[in-house]
Amino acid sequence: MKGFFKTFLATLVAMFVFSAISSIFSFIILLGIIGMGNTQPTLPEEGVLKIDMSTFVLTEQSIEADPLDALMNGDQMIANVGIWDAVQSINTAAKDPGVKFIYLLPDMAMGGTAQLEEFRVALQNFRNSGKPIISYIENPTNAGYYLASVSDKIYMTPYDGGMNMFCGVSSQMIFLKDILDKMGVNVQLIRHGKYKSAGEMFIRNSSSPENLEQNQALVSSIWESWGTTIAQSRNMTFDNLNGLLNDLKLNFPSDFVKEGLADETLSREELADKLATQYYANSVNDVQYMGFADYVAVQRNVFNTSDKKIAVIFADGEIVDGKQKEQVAGDHFAQVISEIRADESVKAVVLRVNSPGGSVLASEKIKAELDLLRERVPVIASYGAYAASGGYWISANTDYIFSNASTLTGSIGVFSMIPDLSGTVKDKLHVTVTPVNSNKHSDMYSLMRPLDGDEKAYMQASVEKIYNKFTSLVANGRGMTVENVDNIAQGRVWSGAEALEIGLVDQIGTLEDAINYAAQCIEGVTSLDEVNVECYPRPLTTMELLLESLEGSTAVFEGTALKNIEIAYTANSGWVKKIGLDSMKIFLNGNN
Repeated sequence: MKGFFKTFLATLVAMFVFSAISSIFSFIILLGIIGMGNTQPTLPEEGVLKIDMSTFVLTEQSIEADPLDALMNGDQMIANVGIWDAVQSINTAAKDPGVKFIYLLPDMAMGGTAQLEEFRVALQNFRNSGKPIISYIENPTNAGYYLASVSDKIYMTPYDGGMNMFCGVSSQMIFLKDILDKMGVNVQLIRHGKYKSAGEMFIRNSSSPENLEQNQALVSSIWESWGTTIAQSRNMTFDNLNGLLNDLKLNFPSDFVKEGLADETLSREELADKLATQYYANSVNDVQYMGFADYVAVQRNVFNTSDKKIAVIFADGEIVDGKQKEQVAGDHFAQVISEIRADESVKAVVLRVNSPGGSVLASEKIKAELDLLRERVPVIASYGAYAASGGYWISANTDYIFSNASTLTGSIGVFSMIPDLSGTVKDKLHVTVTPVNSNKHSDMYSLMRPLDGDEKAYMQASVEKIYNKFTSLVANGRGMTVENVDNIAQGRVWSGAEALEIGLVDQIGTLEDAINYAAQCIEGVTSLDEVNVECYPRPLTTMELLLESLEGSTAVFEGTALKNIEIAYTANSGWVKKIGLDSMKIFLNGNN
């Protein structure tokens, strides 16, 4: 027995020591990862700003790299560069004597249409400063060539075999009715607005005429904006460019040169020699390159000490209920806006909307706080890729609205969907469900039976009331009559260029334009240099990102396709709660 206790105690001590050593070792690794995430890049005093679009994604806000991803992926990690940081860095580079010119590699350009448009505007401003931009293309794409077209010179690989995906804008509409029928799922759609088509994919096997009409108009409007810009940059007409694409004249790099869309074909080695000559260096080895993500990281650490602030609020993502940080959560965003309102140093606000819509309740909470904010300071809206439905709801009453030409906006309409899974459960799963109710309609949201006539009328009444409120607030914010709003509403999505023509926005412009406009609204301010621009919500720190990575997510369906279906559900029955589908909501959604 004595020997047993000795062995037992020795084992306990050994376990304790091992645990302590492991904890210390883990803490050292943790500090190392955090230190790696906070390492400041080192740039040469002068050189070429190299913008390789395959190494970063243009996002709404810069997101600090997840340290665990950095550890696992190293140099292959894709950076997330916010559009404001990207544009400001390009502006700084234009004034920076150490930056001789920009070397742009546009292949695999990643980002939304609005972010790419704003980035191209910044590149154009850089070129207007007198410094050149040189692009090199191996695999042309719509986005890549759109960016490259801003350049003084466009060079392409001399080698055939690359894939030319520069062929115009396209979108696909998917319809699920046939497969849902096979599964026994009956989706019941209640909506107001003949163009409110987000739910069509569940109830049709082909597009409605209205949905096809609006999608064709959107694609045509976006391509006209991009194509006209490209054509003008290469000294040709839009019709000529369309002819080249329609007749498949651009197959090989030599075709791009022949048709005036590229200046010369060169290998990377030949281009390096040309860049050295442009740089006035003695040899290729003397050319120093500055990576764009590193350049942005350095510029982000340069702070303006002004006591006057412009707050830029990024409403980026789906509008949802609750406090989560990944989307535009109503309670979380209302709190952020309330704190900004209490900050006396904030003299103007820019609301940057990049949202397809979402919950009515969350939209109402956010709009209520914005209305209070407007009583103290001017609030200017700037639209990213989307400002649709709920995204338009929260911003319609702002003092002035800037939109990109390709922004998808409007979608002033309301819908609710309730799936009836009774056929699936009975005919496919061979399960029988017997309801036990306290009242006549207790199980109307159970998903286990179709809605009856009274229940459909009940839900339609809710949809109609919210639609009327939506059109009224738009009429009030845009100085229109409710009748005029109804004529351009009906759930239709418009491009930014179209929205300008019908009065839903005030000006085609970038986030930078909106911030400059906000600065002009501040008494005594004559330039943006006199104010401090701060972005909200605050991006997570390296430590916060690390802790979130270690903790993981408890949401069962977070990040899955179910998140994007946006069907109205109920949590009345226990099994529904178990799969994380919350209480029934009506959604304002612009995902058409």
